[in-house]
Parts: sequence; C-alpha cells; structure tokens
Amino acid sequence: MDFQLYMNDIVSQAREEMEAAGYTQLFTPEDVEEAFNKKGTTLVMINSVCGCAGGIARPAAIHSLHYDKRPDHLVTIFAGQERDAVAKARSYFTDYPPSSPSFALLKDGEIITMVERHEIEGHDPMSVVNKLQQYYEQYCEEV
Repeated sequence: MDFQLYMNDIVSQAREEMEAAGYTQLFTPEDVEEAFNKKGTTLVMINSVCGCAGGIARPAAIHSLHYDKRPDHLVTIFAGQERDAVAKARSYFTDYPPSSPSFALLKDGEIITMVERHEIEGHDPMSVVNKLQQYYEQYCEEV
C-alpha cells in the first residue's frame, strides 16, 4: 500500500469525524483570523495523525460536547497538513509551546487556557473530557 494514500485516508477520516461532530475545518491563516475573532468562546482542536489524537483527543473533543455548557464555536486545524493555518493559530496561543494534539479555549479572540499534548498523551479520554468540561463550566454559557 502506498504510504501517502494511507496517510490521506487517515486524515480524511479524522476530518470527517470532527466535521460530523460539528467542528469547522480551518485551512488557511485567513480562516483562522475569521474564526478566532468571533465573539464568544471558541474551542480549537489542533488535530494530528498520532495515536493519542485518534484514541484520546478526537473522542474527547466529541464527547465533551455532551454537557450543559459548551463553547459557542468549534473549530479544528490539522497539524502537519495546514502548516500556515496552524502557525497562525499558534500565534494566538501566547505562553504555550507548540503542541499537537491539543485544545485551546479562546474568548473574544483571546486565549483563556489550553489542554496540551502532555495532558492528553497517556491519559484516558474521559480525563480529557472532564478537563474540557471543567473549562466549559468556568468559561462557557449554557446551550
């Protein structure tokens, strides 16, 4: 099997999974600017092809939404795929090193908090769900 075709399948499946859950894909720096500067709270998932993205982060991103409070906007960017868009996104994440997979929570275009890779890798999905929902409780409105 051609490795590039295999990777494209993994990326396509991961994109479809996130879109089906209500996340909007960001492909360009302009997409990032537009999404990040919306009023309200925005959850950003920096996606990846690694095992902890598929086994922990994406399931947590999806299941964390089953909660009374949640972000106003849901977006995702794929590290290693949309390099310029990811670089633009990371320019908003001051005081946080590059990390993927990861989650950033913004309010009115300003970073509030992050869940970094070291808080995802080696943890179970429910611990990440709980962490995200704690942030929703603290910063988001009821739906």
